[in-house]
Amino acid sequence: MQLYNEQQLKIYNSLSGEKENFTPINDGHVGMYVCGPTVYSNVHLGNCRTFISFDLVFRYLKHLGYKVRYVRNITDAGHLENDADEGEDRIAKKARLEQIEPMEVVQRYTVDFHNTLNKFNNLPPSIEPTATGHIIEQIEVIKEILEKGFAYEINGSVYFDVQKFNEEHHYGKLSGRNIEDMIHNTRETAGQSDKKNPQDFALWKKAEPQHIMRWPSPWSDGFPGWHLECTAMSTKYLGEQFDIHGGGMDLKFPHHECEIAQNEAAKGHSPVNYWMHANMLTLNGKKMAKSTGNNILPHEIFSGDNDILSKAFSPTVTRFFILQAHYRSILDFSNEALLASEKGFQRLMEALNDLNRITAGANSGDFDVAAWRDSCYNAMNDDFNSPILIARLFDAVKQINLMKEGTLTLSQADLDLLRNTMNDFIFEVLGLVDENKAEETSADKLSGTVELLIRMRAEARANRDFATSDKIRDELAALGIQLKDGKEGTTFQVQ
Repeated sequence: MQLYNEQQLKIYNSLSGEKENFTPINDGHVGMYVCGPTVYSNVHLGNCRTFISFDLVFRYLKHLGYKVRYVRNITDAGHLENDADEGEDRIAKKARLEQIEPMEVVQRYTVDFHNTLNKFNNLPPSIEPTATGHIIEQIEVIKEILEKGFAYEINGSVYFDVQKFNEEHHYGKLSGRNIEDMIHNTRETAGQSDKKNPQDFALWKKAEPQHIMRWPSPWSDGFPGWHLECTAMSTKYLGEQFDIHGGGMDLKFPHHECEIAQNEAAKGHSPVNYWMHANMLTLNGKKMAKSTGNNILPHEIFSGDNDILSKAFSPTVTRFFILQAHYRSILDFSNEALLASEKGFQRLMEALNDLNRITAGANSGDFDVAAWRDSCYNAMNDDFNSPILIARLFDAVKQINLMKEGTLTLSQADLDLLRNTMNDFIFEVLGLVDENKAEETSADKLSGTVELLIRMRAEARANRDFATSDKIRDELAALGIQLKDGKEGTTFQVQ
């Protein structure tokens, strides 16, 4: 259903600093790129907030009927420490410290990233390219920038010439930075590298002899600059100009600023129509940081194995907590906030289960379901305002409680509209999961599987194939499932 023809979505564009009507380049189609993780450690909660925020965007665009190509990369090379042009590659450093191959580091933490987002019920992107899989494309972009005169090669490395670029374009328009101020603030560090100016950034770095991750190029054996990777991968899969580019607020400068510059230098125009940035997550009012211990990982929340929370919280409750704040606002993570979110989530699920048992009657009361439905869309159309949407859902919870008490009745048509809208926004758009139903489904699947094996074992015994019969019994026992043979047949018990 093409709801986008009926809804006017507005997106806050970081480039203009205003909410703008969303008009895709190609009618009915949306191209969206989000900067993915640098896979050198377990994905932290702040990153998860960004990816949950853009999962909400992805889900709502799909709900409206858009055909969305969502590209989210994996940075598996080229991202140096402190987001700088000097120093050690984050992945190579981890590999050196643990005495393993860099690609073992990449594999381990890419798997962790996927597993964590699966627990949060994030939809997978349409395409998930890796930086190392697109070295050729990155070299071609560098050639284009060199040909246009906005880069220079020195001692096997290639740097983007920010001051030359700024003569014809505007470097700093996304972050609101002034290049003259940047020059003034960095003048003292001039002469410490091969760069003409401290503001210049690496497109290609010549690898030092000890640098493990390296590829051949026209300039040297080396590796691409971090900013270049996203430019090459986004335009390869979404075209020279696409609709939405997202990421965390911390990427606005220098990463996204450099992406714009690289695209304008190579192609002559800006690559993206709408820039979106998710804000940061704090913990007990302070910035999250591993170095201070003010930090918590998703698996520590789910298991309860931490010194910050009073108990374990499920992935869907944690997701609900995150979506109770607008993606552009700072969100403070605390035990009290999660406990409140858990109570709210349970109220929402209880009301939804009550709604499924309520029967229709003649309309009574003043609950206008169609107007309420419009208010849900209005919330999401206002720059994906999930906290307002959730408030509208709780407005419906009050009405459901009145119906449960018998003081409000709805016609069958209005009751169906209420149920469908609640289900659409809770599960399809917000991506929440009814944990009780999920547990019931898992229990049903387990029961069905074991009953099948019991029948297979009975057949094996009837055929005097005792080796197979014993194998089924013993292997189930090893998994903690005990079979008990009795006069009424075989039953099982999970240990």
